[in-house]
Amino acid sequence: MADANIQTQVPIISEKAGWPVVKKPHPPFYFGGKYMEIWGNVGFAACAANFFTHPLDLLKVRLQTTKGANGGLTTVVRSIISQQGVLGFYNGISAAVLRQMTYSMARFATYEELKKQMSSPDGSLPFYRMAVAGITAGAVGGICGTPADIVLVRLQNDGSLPAAQRRNYKNAFDGLFRIARAEGPLGLFKGAVPNVSRAMLMTGAQLCSYDGFKQLLLSTPYFSEGLLLHFSASFLSGFVSTTITSPFDVVKTRVMNAGSNSPYRNLFQAMVLITKEEGIRALYKGWTPSFVRMAPQTILTFIFLEQFRNFYWNRYSIRKQVRFE
Repeated sequence: MADANIQTQVPIISEKAGWPVVKKPHPPFYFGGKYMEIWGNVGFAACAANFFTHPLDLLKVRLQTTKGANGGLTTVVRSIISQQGVLGFYNGISAAVLRQMTYSMARFATYEELKKQMSSPDGSLPFYRMAVAGITAGAVGGICGTPADIVLVRLQNDGSLPAAQRRNYKNAFDGLFRIARAEGPLGLFKGAVPNVSRAMLMTGAQLCSYDGFKQLLLSTPYFSEGLLLHFSASFLSGFVSTTITSPFDVVKTRVMNAGSNSPYRNLFQAMVLITKEEGIRALYKGWTPSFVRMAPQTILTFIFLEQFRNFYWNRYSIRKQVRFE
């Protein structure tokens, strides 16, 4: 029986050895195949990571919307557990999934396509072009994700408000409809400027630094393609992107949560006002949970994404009967 198995595998191996060698194609932002086209691999990767990191994102929002020095991390955690229980850490999860399927899918897909279009004939991509691709992709993702982001911020912060002031959205779509009805269609893009600014910096920093750290680590004798490389590059990328985007993240959260009576007129005025009233450190409120969230979010997203890419390349290789360099 074992001899029969060996005999059937030999022709397959020898057949692959005769396939032509080509460069790996840029994977599309969807899987391909009639059953899975609607699930973007980047959107799915981000959603898969988000289920692990959503509680940390909720803590970040609660800290960022707390003015003064009254709301420390321990105080916020105790408040959520005492008032809503453990499930309170997953408030707004429907909006978080919707955000990832709009914001993350749009920015990753745009980034991959721009990288493909901006690469040199030999496949290389200078860092400055990589940065342009990342910043542009962030703008696209920020615009696409703003409506879901507003609902997410409000759902996550609702539990910290007095009962009379809570919005009590049932889910992400209920929030979208109620915001559009109460504040007009433009209400769905409240805080778009700080959100898009943050998304441009986030995507430029996160994706470019990930690719940059990945290339840097591969140039050393200690790393090769695999989970350790992906983990290390994404961890470093998470630290860089969290630090760069923190001030914009604080302003975005404050503006989106403020509703129609917002004291913030624009991005610059909001930063000045927050700094004047609460000090420069207020712009880095929630940095710790943000990084603790961003590091695993970035790590899991890129690890999932790398596995999805390998899945695509394996299918491509068999379908086209080619080998990769």
